Amino acid sequence: MLTLVELLAQLKALATGNAADRVAQINAIFSNPKNPAEYQVGRHYVAAMLETAVEAQLDSLDPVDRKEAVRCARLVFPRGPAARVLRRVTNDTDPNVRALARRTAEELGLSSTLPPDVRFRADRLGRFATTGWAFGIFASKRVSAAKPKKPTRPDAIAAHHLPELESPADVAELVGVDPTNLDQLCRPGTEAGSGYVEFEIAKAKGGTRRIAAPRKPLRAVQRKILEAILAKVPVHDACHGFVKGRSTVTNAKPHEGAALVIKLDLKDFFPTVHYRRVVGLFSFLGYNEGVAKQLAALTTYRPKLPDGTVVWPGVLPQGAPTSPALANLACRRLDQRLAKLAEKYGAVYTRYADDLTLSFAKPPEIRIGRLLWFVDAICEMEGFIERPDKRRILRAKHQQRITGIVVNAGIHVPRADRKKFRAILFNCKKHGLASQAKGRADFEAYLQGYAAYVHMVEPALGAKWMAEVAQLIGEPHA
Repeated sequence: MLTLVELLAQLKALATGNAADRVAQINAIFSNPKNPAEYQVGRHYVAAMLETAVEAQLDSLDPVDRKEAVRCARLVFPRGPAARVLRRVTNDTDPNVRALARRTAEELGLSSTLPPDVRFRADRLGRFATTGWAFGIFASKRVSAAKPKKPTRPDAIAAHHLPELESPADVAELVGVDPTNLDQLCRPGTEAGSGYVEFEIAKAKGGTRRIAAPRKPLRAVQRKILEAILAKVPVHDACHGFVKGRSTVTNAKPHEGAALVIKLDLKDFFPTVHYRRVVGLFSFLGYNEGVAKQLAALTTYRPKLPDGTVVWPGVLPQGAPTSPALANLACRRLDQRLAKLAEKYGAVYTRYADDLTLSFAKPPEIRIGRLLWFVDAICEMEGFIERPDKRRILRAKHQQRITGIVVNAGIHVPRADRKKFRAILFNCKKHGLASQAKGRADFEAYLQGYAAYVHMVEPALGAKWMAEVAQLIGEPHA
C-alpha cells in the first residue's frame, strides 16, 4: 500500500507528464471503491492539474478518449469542474459517450440548467435532451404532438424552387456522376480513393485547426449541391457569414455607436453539425429519407483513427464548400430565438459563422449575467456550446471591435492596422516593393486585397489606397 507522500508523487508525475494515456492511468488508480482515505486527498490534489488534459481529451476524435475524460470527471473532479466536462458531452455525437455522460451526471446529482423544451417528453429523451440535437432525427418516434408542423414536401420544394429528387439515383443525376460512384465519394478517411485530404493550419491566436478538404471530384459534387439546393434556401436576417451580399461590414454595422457590445463564440461550430442533423435538415426541406441520407453522406466527413476505426457519425468538414451553408441553415432557429431575445430586451443580434454579437444602444435594463444565462441556454437547447472563456463585454469607453471592424463611432478599420498599412505603402514608395515583400510571392496580391478590404469598410480611404497600390504595382520594381 502506498503512503500518502508516495501517492501524491505518483499522481503529480502522471498529471504533469506527456503520456498519451495519463488520464486513463489516473482513472485506474481511483477506480477501486475500497481505496483508503488517502486517495481522497489525492483526488483533490490532482484534480486541478488534470483540467487542461481532460479538456484536450474532450477534443479528441476518438470516442474512447472522450469516455476516459468522462470517467475522470466522475472519479477525480469536484462537482463544479465535473459539470463543465459533462456539459460538453451530454449531447456527444457518439451514443456511447453521450450515454456515459448522462449516466454520470445522474450519479453526481447534476440537474439540467436549461429551460424545459415542451415539444419533447422528458421521459423519452431525458432532462438533458435539447431540441437542436433531436430535431428532424426522431420525427416519427419521439416528437410529441405539440411539435410544430413541418411544411409538406411539395410546399417546401416549391417555395424554395428545389429540384425534385425521389431516389439516390436522382441525386447522382443532379450532381453529374454515375450512381455506382456515389459510395466511393462517401468513403471515410483520407486514403487513396477517399473523398478528402486532411491537414492542419495555424490559428491566429495559437493552436491549430484541422481542415478536411474534399478532393476535386467530391468538391465538384458538393458545389452542385450548394448551387442547386442549399443556396436557394434563405437564412435568417441576423446571419451574415458566408451569405451572398453580406459581409463583416453588414455584420458590424447594426452595432454602430452602441453603449454596450457583447461578443460570444460557439465551440466547434462545423463539427457540432453532424450527419444526423444534416439528414434532419434535408428531410425538413422536403426530401424523403433515402435522398436526405445520400445528400448528408456527400456533405459530411467520417475521419479514420490510426487503428482504422471509422468515427461515426460524420460531421461537417472545415474545407467543404457546402459546410458554411449547411451550418447556417442548421442555425436558423438559433438565430430566430436569439434575435427575439435581443428584441425583447432592446438589443440587436447578429451572427457571423460562430461569432455571436448582441449590442444595446443604451444601457440595458436586464442584468448582463441573466441575459448571458438565457443566451447560453438557448445555444445549448439548439445543439451548440457557447464558450464562456471567449465572452467579451465592451462598453463605449473601450474599443468595440466586431469581426475585425471598430464600431464605436461609425465603422472603421482598427487604427493600428491602418497605421501599419500606411507605413508599408510609404516604405514601398521610398524603397520599392521588394523592401517590404521580404520574399513573399503574393505580396502584390496582399496589397491589392487589403486596399480593397479597406475600401469595403471605409470607401474614401480605401479608394485612395487602391489608387496608390495600382500606381506602385504599375511602376518598375526597385
